[in-house]
Amino acid sequence: MLHKEFMNVYTKFKLHFYQRVFERLNDREASLTTVETFCMEIIYALNNPTVAEFSKIANLSSPNAAYKINNLVKKGYLRKVQSDEDKREYHLEVTEKYMSYYNISYNYMETVMKRIDDRFSKKELKILEEFFNIIDKELMPEIDVEIKH
Repeated sequence: MLHKEFMNVYTKFKLHFYQRVFERLNDREASLTTVETFCMEIIYALNNPTVAEFSKIANLSSPNAAYKINNLVKKGYLRKVQSDEDKREYHLEVTEKYMSYYNISYNYMETVMKRIDDRFSKKELKILEEFFNIIDKELMPEIDVEIKH
């Protein structure tokens, strides 16, 4: 049962996001392809990664990653910022344009989190937090990055 319930929650988050994206498509506001959306989500989750860090997590060759990054820069969703320490290295920084796009899903997550806070006791919330911490730190070793939000 837990598996089913977790999948239901995960699927509802995805469906909500897709609904909002299609609304924007109907209004002609969205200009990211599906692959570009995934790339931007990776870059945002990694919090200003280098081009090499993005390429590694996305499992893309350097030329393919550079091509995708350059398209995202041209569309205004991403900036390449030269590293202060190593002038040959660039960090990827999301723009306000992307943040307004990202907020489609983030705002819904905040709504659900508020409902969770209202629904459960402090004790239950602490247990839920501990469960998510264990899942994050111990049960997902394939994604060995620290998410900074």
